[in-house]
Amino acid sequence: MSASVTTRIDANRCTGCGRCVTVCPDHALGLHRGVAEVTGGSCLACGHCGAVCPTGAVTVAAIDPASLAFSSFALDRDHCLAPGDFDPAALARLMASRRSCRHYTGQPVPRGVLDDLIKIGALAPSGTNSQRWTFTVLASRAEVLALGEGIGAFFARLNRRAANPLLRNLLALVGQPALRDYFRRHSGGVAAALAAWRDEGRDLLFHGATALILVGSRPGASCPMEDALLATQNILLAAHAMGLGSCLIGYAVEALRRDRASRRLLDLPPDEPVHAVIALGYPAERYLRLTGRKKTVVRYSGLGAAAGGEAPACG
Repeated sequence: MSASVTTRIDANRCTGCGRCVTVCPDHALGLHRGVAEVTGGSCLACGHCGAVCPTGAVTVAAIDPASLAFSSFALDRDHCLAPGDFDPAALARLMASRRSCRHYTGQPVPRGVLDDLIKIGALAPSGTNSQRWTFTVLASRAEVLALGEGIGAFFARLNRRAANPLLRNLLALVGQPALRDYFRRHSGGVAAALAAWRDEGRDLLFHGATALILVGSRPGASCPMEDALLATQNILLAAHAMGLGSCLIGYAVEALRRDRASRRLLDLPPDEPVHAVIALGYPAERYLRLTGRKKTVVRYSGLGAAAGGEAPACG
């Protein structure tokens, strides 16, 4: 998603090394008389030029300088990790240690921490660097409960519809089996969760979380869902590193996708889909060891061998 060029070159600091010209994916820069200058009419605003400049001569006005200013920790902006500069074992340990949390202490998450999580989420890659994601924050338990009530009302209505055998079977006959499938797979569990909330005050939707971050997208992105989910993973990992528990709430995503009343509670624009709902809070549970994942399906294509090249070595 190219836009007008906001790159600025300080000619007094530019040494004419040409590194910014080489890394620019939009070919917006060139060298003239030994100094870099803007030569193109469009720019991804990726910041590659500023990141590679050895003298700090390049700035991109479209990049928010506050995007790397965090309130809960300090970030050294002049130290960029090169490939291989980070311990992969530490990264794998972080990823394997984060687990979905379904028991929270009730302690609120500070506003500054939520703001930092969003900034970290927005450091994710996005298709054509569009960055069209949105983050809607519910920063208190009361707000979480209010949304939960709205979502509960939606699923109560859906369960009543699904309980009608004539309706669900007629829809299936005309090629719309979603209601029948919902009845078979989910309506019983939803009914139990609604009863637990109504009769016992047990929150089986958000599990007692004290904050939510909804990750959505505005129109114009080349791959909006993928972008939002990449930002979501950043937030999940950062939340763990900052002492928080997190859990993705798929039922809430479905309600916000289908129910106008739930969306109105949050004043969400009609053209802004929600791709992830992240429950957050301080965990009331502690895990002691890593457990790994299910066996993964892995394939190496062998296309190189089919095209006459060498096949990859197999161990």
